[in-house]
Amino acid sequence: MATTKVSIIIRATLLVLFCSLFAEKGLAIVVESARLNRSSFPPDFIFGAASSAYQYEGAAKEGGRGPSIWDTYTKRFPEKITDRSTGENGNNFYHMYKEDVQMLKYLGLNGFRLSISWSRVLPHGKLSKGVNKEGIAFYNKVINELLANGIIPFVTIFHWDLPQALEDEYRGFLSPLVVNDFKDFADLCFKEFGDRVKYWITLNEPFTFSNGGYDGSFIGNEAPGRCSAWANCPEGDSAREPYIVAHHLLLCHAESVKLYREKYQATQKGEIGTTLVTHWIVPYSKSSLDVRAARRALSFIYGWFINPIVYGDYPKIMHSLVGDRLPKFTEEQSAMLKGSYDFLGLNYYTGNYAAHIVSRSGNITSTSDNRARLSTEINGVPIGDPTGVSMFYVYPQGLHDLLVYTKEKYNNPKIYITETGMGDVNNGTVEDGIKDPQRIDFYNRHLHAVRQAMDKGVNVKGFIAWSYLDNFEWGSGYFYRFGLCYVDFKNGYKRTPKQSALWFRESLRK
Repeated sequence: MATTKVSIIIRATLLVLFCSLFAEKGLAIVVESARLNRSSFPPDFIFGAASSAYQYEGAAKEGGRGPSIWDTYTKRFPEKITDRSTGENGNNFYHMYKEDVQMLKYLGLNGFRLSISWSRVLPHGKLSKGVNKEGIAFYNKVINELLANGIIPFVTIFHWDLPQALEDEYRGFLSPLVVNDFKDFADLCFKEFGDRVKYWITLNEPFTFSNGGYDGSFIGNEAPGRCSAWANCPEGDSAREPYIVAHHLLLCHAESVKLYREKYQATQKGEIGTTLVTHWIVPYSKSSLDVRAARRALSFIYGWFINPIVYGDYPKIMHSLVGDRLPKFTEEQSAMLKGSYDFLGLNYYTGNYAAHIVSRSGNITSTSDNRARLSTEINGVPIGDPTGVSMFYVYPQGLHDLLVYTKEKYNNPKIYITETGMGDVNNGTVEDGIKDPQRIDFYNRHLHAVRQAMDKGVNVKGFIAWSYLDNFEWGSGYFYRFGLCYVDFKNGYKRTPKQSALWFRESLRK
């Protein structure tokens, strides 16, 4: 479904009309009051939008792609997806990527985050079992299209879609065998795409993958769907497995960074890092117990992964509270992990309050180990404005505080905001769906938070919105819409820019 030059011109003309229409209805006032624009940030600052392979591509049975754990999970447990959907068709990016790149260019975005589907390039998971040339060709076309239009690709190597073949063979990330297969996969990516890709992200949100797939009590059940029986999962051990999986993910990251630095970086001249996620955690009260609870909660989400890559080990509080359930790094592994990043990707969506738990009772899980009770309100007053997603509230102060905290505690790394955004629910008309003033307000306030953090010396180099297009939102299916552009899933996946997309366009032109 490649877009012809004529249709691109027609679409661009329609978009100009959209801009004029929204300006007449007050959008121009919103843009003017934003005060921040491209010139408010350094000339090399990246403004982009994000995607991921399973959520976007579709074409699950085309082009030689093999099944991933998400294909299996959505078919095996349809009741665990809000609308009982799958990502089998995504938003059809596989066939519509040229049109999508043209829209990115029109909106003035100069960065695009995408991931490589492990199953599309290595259908059987292992390099020794064959490379899928069709998969390699697809990503070459996408990367070349982006670069031809002045858009910088940020490429994630692993965004949760492990090949089902490796899950079947040795239970995936529960086995140390995954480290060598991951390293081979990363090597293939560097070899095939690294001459053009200058920003590599080894992992997306290892916390979410470890917790959602192997505990389920904080994030919710996600592929591969292992956790304790009390959480309505068929098998697993949520007191141990999340720590094992996280440990192997960190070793995959470290081995891939080591490989890139030793074999590719000098000639390809790129950078490599990883993307972590956290809520910002605010003490429920001013009591010292709640203050410490907030720090513990942050350590068990954020410190769990950033501490090893900066300092070579897990936070001390995790060693203290988890005990022998927490795997240990060897001296060699610790040395390999320490400093294993050129930049840090941060995903941020909301804030939580944390209160101290006097004594823990009931089930022991990786989530309850922090001895903190998380909530989104105090005496009925929420931490921020509600959004369409019940657990996410608009809390830009949290992004500012997270950035400053990272600067002060973790040696002021180079940071890219690799995801932030808000979801809403719209199952009505396209005309209703493209009206999203709250999303404009969300991005406006979060950009202000970033700018204020930068004024305090935080080294932020880019801001990448989640998401470019409405898509399959994992356990929520297509129920929530996070996109800057509306996707009409019932009408040929037609894309229409929302008011927020046009707000970005107007802001980035200045």
